[in-house]
Amino acid sequence: MNRKSTFAIILAAVVIVVSVVLISRYITRQTPLLVQGTVECTTYRASSKIPGRIATMLVAQGDRVEQGQLLYTLTTPELNAKLQQAEAVKSAASALDAAALAGARTQQIQAAKNIWQKAQAGSELARKTYDRVKSLYEQGVVPAQKLDEASANYQAMQATEQAARAEYQLAQSGARKEDKEAAAARVRQAQGAIAEVESYIGDARVYAPVTGEVSSVIAEAGELVGEGYPVVAILDLSDKWVLFNIKETLLPDIRVGTRMWSYVPALARDVELVVTYISAQADFATWSATRTQGGFDIRTFAVKAKPVEEQELRPGMSVLVDWDKIDRPPKMERHR
Repeated sequence: MNRKSTFAIILAAVVIVVSVVLISRYITRQTPLLVQGTVECTTYRASSKIPGRIATMLVAQGDRVEQGQLLYTLTTPELNAKLQQAEAVKSAASALDAAALAGARTQQIQAAKNIWQKAQAGSELARKTYDRVKSLYEQGVVPAQKLDEASANYQAMQATEQAARAEYQLAQSGARKEDKEAAAARVRQAQGAIAEVESYIGDARVYAPVTGEVSSVIAEAGELVGEGYPVVAILDLSDKWVLFNIKETLLPDIRVGTRMWSYVPALARDVELVVTYISAQADFATWSATRTQGGFDIRTFAVKAKPVEEQELRPGMSVLVDWDKIDRPPKMERHR
């Protein structure tokens, strides 16, 4: 065998050995486990307690709004009509209440007094007649029937006088306490109805519940919206988190308070996160078991992690976490 053949054989052997080593390293190399999450934030949906037609829309998609800023207004002609009705009911109730407090009019009181005085005169005449008839009866001039008639007439006139006096006193004192309280209650009821309608009318002006960014405007001016219909959606960018769906086989590696470094492609930089919430209930299966392999269904749990420092994260951004580089909690010994 010449030297060239020997060199070729040695070179081929070296190539084979190097190839085997490289292939072996490639096969045995551990692929990084990347877990992907999505940035989310709290969303508020501005709506009204009343239905109506949008009169003015003062914001547009992408606008930044401050808490308490007017977003849109509704036209509510029906509520305006109800307010007029409620005010009319209050006016009537107030008039009745004033009448109950003022009592009877002066002419009514004077008329009751005249009737009482007339009854007094009739009672006095009946008393004198009774005294005369009684004196004549004792002298034997008139029969007992005349005395009985005079006595009955006297008693009747006394009752008439008492009734007229009671009517006069009632006219002086005005309505009863119960009637006055009932009249005052009707006024308060009418005031409550007005306050209720005014509250609904005030809800025709919808304000921003929080400072944030308008993500969507579902209806425009001139459109009719129903009660509780979410017209404007506002993103609270001060309350952001990253949502991961973690397989249950990875849960032993984390707990609330675990810190992890993530990469945000949209920002092209790393962001430190801390786990703030782990769902107590699984969501769905991500892998179906094959019975012949003796496996089981792997389910996922929702995990929320918030950035340690304020970042320019926006909802919908993807976040990647290298699971091998998270801050794992200390492992506990297994009890048999």
